[in-house]
Amino acid sequence: MKGAAALFVLAGCGATLALAQSPAAKPDTAKGRIIATQMCAACHGQDGNSPAPANPKLSGQIPEYMVKQLGNFKENTERKNPIMAGMAAPLSVEEMRSIAAYYGEQKAMQGTAKNRDTVVLGRRIYRGGDTARGLPACAGCHGAAGTGIPVQYPRLAGQYAEYTEAQLKAFRSGERANDPGAMMRTIASKLSDSEIRAVSDYIAGLR
Repeated sequence: MKGAAALFVLAGCGATLALAQSPAAKPDTAKGRIIATQMCAACHGQDGNSPAPANPKLSGQIPEYMVKQLGNFKENTERKNPIMAGMAAPLSVEEMRSIAAYYGEQKAMQGTAKNRDTVVLGRRIYRGGDTARGLPACAGCHGAAGTGIPVQYPRLAGQYAEYTEAQLKAFRSGERANDPGAMMRTIASKLSDSEIRAVSDYIAGLR
């Protein structure tokens, strides 16, 4: 579950989202904990607070978003990652929901913004965007505090800056393409490397 692994940020699309939202029995968080311990904890932490910046924190993440990402990894088309594809391949939808519910219930560890020199730029992009360039504010979808909107948009607050930066660059290059209507690819295409670093660092300090 390394590198561009698991389940962060930013939107998803298609049949898997409908699958994540379809009626089903209540997820079994006890079962989710067992699976997470066996398959996920080494990279993402037992409670979803990943020990490594290359791997996203899953604690407190919106469950529907995590289910969608696992489905996308399993499909291995719009979000390709050999390690995550292998991890997701044997999982049923029920198991995905159970894992997501378990991690969603865990307390997210607070992060910190590390670069004081870029805080102003990161805050400006996150809170206000840039209307002259058609760049929407991140807060419009992910919330002023980065807590996301259930079902629709994932939690960003406290996520490792390194992971957020990698995902924004993956959207920008088209390597990651599981965003509805190319929403994140369009947004990321308007951001420079320095802007991506600034907003990623700012997001890490949200709480």
